[in-house]
Amino acid sequence: MKRNGRFALLATLTALVIGCASIGSPDGGPFDETPPVFLGSSPARGATGVKDAKVTLDFDEYIKLEKASEKVVVSPPQVQQPIIKTSGKKIVVSIEDSLKENTTYTIDFNDAIVDNNEGNPLGNFAFAFSTGDHIDTLAVSGTVLDASNLEPVQGILVGLHDNLADSAFTTLPFVRVSRTDAEGRFTIRGIAPGSYRAFALKDMNQNFLFDQKSEMIAWLDSLVVPSTDVRMEPDTTWIDSLTIDTIRIRPVTHFLPEDLVLLAFTETPTFRYLVKNERPSLNKFTLLFSTPSDTLPLIEPLNFPADSAYIVEANPGRDTLTYWMRDTLYYYQDTLAFRLTYMATDTLGQLTSRTDTLRLVPKKTRARQLQDEAKKRKEEQKELEKRLKRGDSTAVKKPDPVLPVKWGGSSSMDLNAIVTLSFSEPLDSYRDTSLHLMRKVDTLWVDEPFVFRRQRTKLMTYELLAEWRPEEEYKFVTDSAAFTGIYGLSSKKSENKIQFNTLDKYSSFVLNVTGAQRFTADSARLVVQLVDKSDNVVRQQVVTDGHADFYFVKPATYYVRAFHDLNANGVWDTGLYDERRQAEPVYYYSKPIEMRENWDYSEDWDPLVISIDKQKPADLRKTKSEKKEKKSKNQQREEQKRKQKKRK
Repeated sequence: MKRNGRFALLATLTALVIGCASIGSPDGGPFDETPPVFLGSSPARGATGVKDAKVTLDFDEYIKLEKASEKVVVSPPQVQQPIIKTSGKKIVVSIEDSLKENTTYTIDFNDAIVDNNEGNPLGNFAFAFSTGDHIDTLAVSGTVLDASNLEPVQGILVGLHDNLADSAFTTLPFVRVSRTDAEGRFTIRGIAPGSYRAFALKDMNQNFLFDQKSEMIAWLDSLVVPSTDVRMEPDTTWIDSLTIDTIRIRPVTHFLPEDLVLLAFTETPTFRYLVKNERPSLNKFTLLFSTPSDTLPLIEPLNFPADSAYIVEANPGRDTLTYWMRDTLYYYQDTLAFRLTYMATDTLGQLTSRTDTLRLVPKKTRARQLQDEAKKRKEEQKELEKRLKRGDSTAVKKPDPVLPVKWGGSSSMDLNAIVTLSFSEPLDSYRDTSLHLMRKVDTLWVDEPFVFRRQRTKLMTYELLAEWRPEEEYKFVTDSAAFTGIYGLSSKKSENKIQFNTLDKYSSFVLNVTGAQRFTADSARLVVQLVDKSDNVVRQQVVTDGHADFYFVKPATYYVRAFHDLNANGVWDTGLYDERRQAEPVYYYSKPIEMRENWDYSEDWDPLVISIDKQKPADLRKTKSEKKEKKSKNQQREEQKRKQKKRK
């Protein structure tokens, strides 16, 4: 009985323990969410007359620095990078450059200081001291945006020059600097009274001046004059998270300006040179230049004839030229030799004529090509003989080669789509009489007028144009040998059907631009773009008579972007510092537009009514995940507990 009693008691205790365990495991108490507290320093914060180039900061707990090389900025900028180390509850900063006389130094840590355990950041922490008898305390703030899409630019250097000459940006380092955070925000501290020019620079070689064309830059056309403003603002004391204790009105100093907006861009390269030349196959060679040109280079052949020797294909950017050799007698040579004369930039930055002698060898010589072709034919013949021996009735001799044609139409086409035909080599000719477009009327096919032409920017792509009708069925028929390539291959007969969607599958959208005449001076114009959720351009239209019309728009969620096309070339253009030319202004309509089938939409918009740094919709911003308020670990734990209770 005693054994049985002890066993029953043990079972009861075990069940009790298991039952208690099912409620939840101990969580070890709340997480520490308090950032480190600054206790003091040597020299003292705000000290004057400082001679020692070493700064030691003390905190109330063990700390560490996150991404110090990216976040910590010392101003004035240092030629030799300061040495920044953590040791337990201390940060030691050793300034390697000689200290300047009568100068305010600021060490802006941003949010790099975090506690060692939970990583709680001490946000916007800056330390200042002076080698003179006073501290310069003025500050300016703002945002740096990508000029092409108004996206915040993270980690770009922002600096001030007290030398107001335009050349200071390219010849002198900044006098005060800061760096943008994840939202493109910056604050430059420790500024003396005066007038300044403001710049942003993606400093590739860390010399604090713009001396490489590949560096992203921005500048303000107007001067920056730092100042302060005292404003009366409420200071609220809380009893708890829901109950207010007292509200006091107290003076708060604001450092102005606090809303600077710099629009950053990378200049289009202007230094022109021959980047690469290659001969990917026997029948063509390619020349790649650093920048496009309005004129073709001059080729003087050394071992092939000059007249009608090749066809030139230029890519849309006109910086890559492909030369298709016509005559097999010459392109079968292992080496193509010629003198190339082209415009190149000299050491003074001027375009001058330059001549190079090139000897191009293909990746695969003619002899190697013949070997590979013979081997392939032999293998195909063996396979054919095996299949015939097995009595395979489908075994037939390989047909003669034909010119491949890629059809760019479908049986479900958008009404604004372009029907195309693409070829694998330039065409020598095509016969108009061998091309037929027909429309189905009842059960009969009737001829339809059309235009067939080569696309302006693509050598081997042609487009088929006609007065397309929704819901109508078409077919495009090409007779045998309708197209002939430059190497003698001809196309086979083909028949492709086309049908366009019904009108009720689309939306229409009209954007009425308020004050559109402000964008049309000196032949300039405003170009409106519909962009998708990834900020990719779907459609583009020039504002005419105050509005931009978009017809046959596929239902989806769209956003509106516009750019001021100052040179009326239809594309957004970057700026150029040498000419003090800013990038073409870009604007965003602040709301998304949900388009449904068979609906007509109209919106009114003034691109200038909202500040440029607040225009881009949050859904389009790549930094939107960083802007969302992060839940604390304690909040996450409480949510997890609530979910566990619901499951029970």
